[in-house]
Amino acid sequence: MSLPPNFTLLQVVPELETGGAEQSTIDVARAVVRAGGTALVATRGGRMAARLEADGGRLAQMPVQTKNPLTMLGNAARLVGLIRQEKVSIVHARSRAPAFSALWAAHATRTPFVATYHGVYKAQSGLKRWYNAVMTRGDLVIANSDYTRDHVLAEHAVAPDRLVTIPRGVDLERFEPAYVTESRLNALREAWGVQAGEHRTRILLAGRLTRIKGHLTIIEAAARLRAQGRRDFLILFAGDDQGRTGYSAELEAAIGTAGLEDTVRLVGHCDDMPAAYLLADFAILPTTVPESFGRAAVEPQVMGRTVIASNHGGVTETVQNGVTGWLAPVGDAEAWAEAIAQAIDIGPTRRLEMGEAGRRRARQLYSVEAMCDQTLAAYRQVLEARA
Repeated sequence: MSLPPNFTLLQVVPELETGGAEQSTIDVARAVVRAGGTALVATRGGRMAARLEADGGRLAQMPVQTKNPLTMLGNAARLVGLIRQEKVSIVHARSRAPAFSALWAAHATRTPFVATYHGVYKAQSGLKRWYNAVMTRGDLVIANSDYTRDHVLAEHAVAPDRLVTIPRGVDLERFEPAYVTESRLNALREAWGVQAGEHRTRILLAGRLTRIKGHLTIIEAAARLRAQGRRDFLILFAGDDQGRTGYSAELEAAIGTAGLEDTVRLVGHCDDMPAAYLLADFAILPTTVPESFGRAAVEPQVMGRTVIASNHGGVTETVQNGVTGWLAPVGDAEAWAEAIAQAIDIGPTRRLEMGEAGRRRARQLYSVEAMCDQTLAAYRQVLEARA
């Protein structure tokens, strides 16, 4: 996808630690650089900043994660200076709090403004709806799934022609089973304490340790399976608590109370997710609130692994029930125990068949190349409309 001459993109995201919005930021920045443009990211920083810079993007470090009004005004002034200095072509916001600063700066400099609606933001009041609507006040709104698009149309007065669905994409080169070496798998086995001869079915829940990811539902489901006499599974929670030490302690306590110390493990943050999915026999995504897209349901499918996910949100578009995985009732530990038992009992051959079906579909629909091509095309559309 070509870009106009001297194209400069400024993305604004709270931080670059981990998550779908952050990964999309990195992916689009790389695509802009490869297309001959300049990619800037205004952010507090984080562990993914090194990847941004390795791909040719540039970091503009500032406290855009804040919700403090005075700091937000200061961020707006910093962004105005950056936009003018770098001759920014488009400002792209990826979260609500920094979107205010980015929108103010874009208006002050008459720069086109795009926002991606990465989450399904609930509004219990008119004030909260006004706060959420900052993501819809620019030239174009990008929804990361049809589920998100429907939510935006229902919540906000957005003309349908200013709203486009661009699903998140997975890097098919990075998430390629053939590229995962035995040494990478062995390193992960050692880090997670998984023996090379582990005979139990390995189940992976990937995502930061936060209540909405549904870890407690899975602990209860595991306890039900153990009560039935099952000892044939190992559940791995891969993700860090990002400072939520109270919740991680709650999980450890729940695991201990249920006597599941050898069955459910918190293994911490993982930098090698392709290897993590290959080390697992299948993945789970038991979210208690709807995911707008649910990258953690798509990445394992790209790696040829089947998935069990909560039956709501964007994952109902990415997981085909009974074909590439299963959809289970939200927060229902008994139903999740049954779904996990079914996924174990069908055996590795049938799981691999379902995994291959998911891999073919996910590679066709959810590649990072498709996401980036559509995003760059959206930028061109905005610039042409402004011209």
